[in-house]
Order: sequence, then C-alpha cells, then structure tokens
Amino acid sequence: MATTPRAKKKLKNISEIRRYFHRNETPIYFISATNFNLLGMDEWAKNFKFINYLDCYDGRHPNTFVPSPEPHPEFESIEDINNYLLQHKEVQDYINNRGKKPKAVFLMFDEKTEALAKEAGLQTWFPKAKLRSKLDDKIETVRIGNKAGVPSVPNALGKVDSYAELTKIAKAAKLGNDLVVQTAYGDSGHTTFFISKETDWKRHADEIVGQGEVKIMKRVDVRQAAIEACTTKAGTIVGPLMTEIVGFKELTPYRGGWAGNEIFADSFTPELRDMARDMTFKFGEQLRKEGYRGYFELDFLIDKKTNEMWLGEMNPRVTGASSMTNHAAFAHADAPLFLFHLLEFSGVDFDFDVAALNDRWADPDNIDSWSQIVLKHTEDEVDIITNAPQSGIYHMNEDGSVEYSRFDYHRRAVESENECFFLRIAGPGYYRYEGADLGILITRGRLMSKDFKLNARAKKWIAGIRGAYSGRSLKTAEPLPAPALQPGAFKIL
Repeated sequence: MATTPRAKKKLKNISEIRRYFHRNETPIYFISATNFNLLGMDEWAKNFKFINYLDCYDGRHPNTFVPSPEPHPEFESIEDINNYLLQHKEVQDYINNRGKKPKAVFLMFDEKTEALAKEAGLQTWFPKAKLRSKLDDKIETVRIGNKAGVPSVPNALGKVDSYAELTKIAKAAKLGNDLVVQTAYGDSGHTTFFISKETDWKRHADEIVGQGEVKIMKRVDVRQAAIEACTTKAGTIVGPLMTEIVGFKELTPYRGGWAGNEIFADSFTPELRDMARDMTFKFGEQLRKEGYRGYFELDFLIDKKTNEMWLGEMNPRVTGASSMTNHAAFAHADAPLFLFHLLEFSGVDFDFDVAALNDRWADPDNIDSWSQIVLKHTEDEVDIITNAPQSGIYHMNEDGSVEYSRFDYHRRAVESENECFFLRIAGPGYYRYEGADLGILITRGRLMSKDFKLNARAKKWIAGIRGAYSGRSLKTAEPLPAPALQPGAFKIL
C-alpha cells in the first residue's frame, strides 16, 4: 500500500537542529581555494563536502575533492578560482555522480559564479551576488550602521581627486589633519591609507583617485576586534568578540593587514563585549530589512584611551575568522554558527529561542582560548618553493625548535600550547612572492601579550614553520608548466 510522504517537522530546539543535519541527505559543497574557512563543517552536516583548488592535505582529507590541474588564465580573484572549478569536468562529474539536488556555498562569488553553479545543477545557499556586492561596499556599511544605530569612526564620505580636496572635506567634518582613507572594496590591508601630509597623499593618490566615493576617517589609536553573526528569520545569532592580529611584520608585509585572531574569555571587558554583541545584533536586524540573511562578520575599532567602540567594516560572508567562531567551546555545546546559516537556507521550518542561545554564547564559561595566525611571505622577492611543511600537528620542543609530530586534519587534535595544527596553503612548486599565503597556524592559548604584541611563543612558532620552507631563485629554476597562484594581489582566505 502506498504511503504518504511524511511532512518536514518544524525544528524547535538545538537538539532537533543537530539531528536534522546529522541525517541530512542533500549534498552541500563548499567550493573555494581551500577548506580553511569552514574547516570541520563536514562533521556537523552529513553529505557536506569540500571542492578545492589547492590540495592542502596531500589527498588525505576524506571529504575534500581536488580535481587534477588544467591550464587556465591567471587568477585575479577567489571568484576566478571558483569559476574555474565549476567549469572543470572532473568537478562536474563529481557533483553529478552524487546527485540529489545539490547545494553550494562559497567564500566569494560573483554573478558569473552563480550562473555557472546553476548550469552545474547547484543551488547557491547565500543571498544573491548583486546584493552581497552592494553590502560589501565599505561606504554602504557606514550607511547601514547609521540606520541601525551602530556608529562608525568620525568620518566623511566623498570623492577626492587631490590633496586639497581631501583636506577640505576633512576640515568641514572636523576630522583633523591625521586621516585614514578607505576605498569601497577590497581587503583592508590593501585599501586603507594613512595620510597626514601631502607626501603621504602622493604615495597613495593613484590608488584613491578614480575609486568613486571614499571613506575619510579621523585617525584614532585603536584596538581591532572581530565578531561573526548569522541573521535568520528567528533573529540574529551573535558569536564571541575576538581580538584581531593585525599588521605584524613577522606575518604580513601589509600595514593594517589582517593576520589572524584570538578568542579567549576575558579578551575585553564585560562592558565592551556586551556593547559589541548589542551593536552586532542591531546590525543583523537591519541587514534583514535590507534583504540580506545568513552569515556575516563585523570589525570593530576600540579607542585605547576612551574605550569608545566604532564599526569598522562588514563582510557579508564567512571570513578568515570563521574557523575560530565555528570551533569554539560554545559551538561544540550547541552547534557551529554556520550550521544556522545552512538552516536558514534549507527551507525547513524552525523556531527556537535566539535570545537564550545568545545568552549562553555570551557566558565566559563557554569560551575557551585559541589563536590562529596566517603566515604570508614577507620578503620583496619571488622564488619557487622546493620544500614546504605538510599539514598536520607540530610540536614545540623545550629549546623552542618546532618539528612535525603527526598527520591530522582536526584542530581539536592539538593537545596543549606546545602543539599546533598547521594548514599548508603554498606547497612545493608554488611561487613564493610578497604577500603570498604560506599557511595557517592554529594553537591553544594566546599568541599575543597583554599589551597586544606578538609573544615569545608566537615568534618561536613563526620561526619554526617558516624554517621548514625553502625555495630556489627564479634565475636558476626551470619554467613550470602550470604554476599555481601567480604573483597577484588577492588573498585566498
């Protein structure tokens, strides 16, 4: 006798949401250069797979598919990488063979990516690229923040074509002479300019003029912080406030460039943590009014003297900090933040107590201490990597030297502060150029001191991992038929 299909049950609590994804039969793919941003999500959602360009694990990650390399134009963005993957026959065959109305999530994508995903039979589980592009505009972030009652650093918005025009706008807005100028799009390490005199302007004018409206800010002495959240029909879920590791010459050649995060219970005063959570919640609720839903991240700037907090910028996506948010103790007690993003797009009916969840996640007892740093090549030279450390667990000896311990792809396999998980990005045969991402190091405890400088342990880890890399000059290296990521100015994380 035929039976009527059982209707989808409304999910009413975290336990039911976890069970729903534990039984998930719909293939979900994270398509990106690496799986770093959503590391471990395959263990929360059945049938969640990674389709990546870089083989960070030498074929040893069970849920990562890396197609064989094919000739391609030089990549200029993460979107280019994703578009290449979606057009790769091995990727298309892999998706088709697994069937069942597959879904796709990305770190970055554009309208071409959306079209290619649709051709491949994939439904994209993110707001439309056109909306994301609009919201990714740093100028638009200021406007949304103003609507939500979330203030930015004292600023003015305007087009500038000369130093005289810049100082005129700054004077009218009473911003002083020491300024920070930010263009609308791009990584803050590449698109933030510090200008206090005309010689500074001349150095950066070509990168500012012609970029349309820019954000002109009063320069303040700040600590940077990051927080991730997910806006859903049940409300905005807010993660913990994290410190940001920014601009250290040991890690990045870019002044103001993001180089990692720390998460620990007393990273900020209770008042600042509450303020950031409240501002993030308000911003998330305003995002829903703008038509956006799902995962996002906010950067905050905290005045070192007054503890005033300002909105820095917004990323309408997962970010380099997402691996920290989704692996914190509270995430293991309830569910990773990104699981709620998947829930929002799943089409299943749900309703649960967001306020109670946010209260639990704000409890310091639910926040353990972890740090991550992104190692970039900092030398102004180009060579080809001949040796690179493999991904896995590394151990620091008593004398500060670092050695490979064992293979693993789980961050939780790190047992103490004398161990780290290293995810290799650039391997043998890849170009090593100024700003190239070499890999990510994740460990328990802090990597900064109380005054937010890299601590001695961090410097030993950095030296140990860097020491495992070696390369040969392009002058003596024979040409490679298909080099990986050509020297370019985009980050892949």
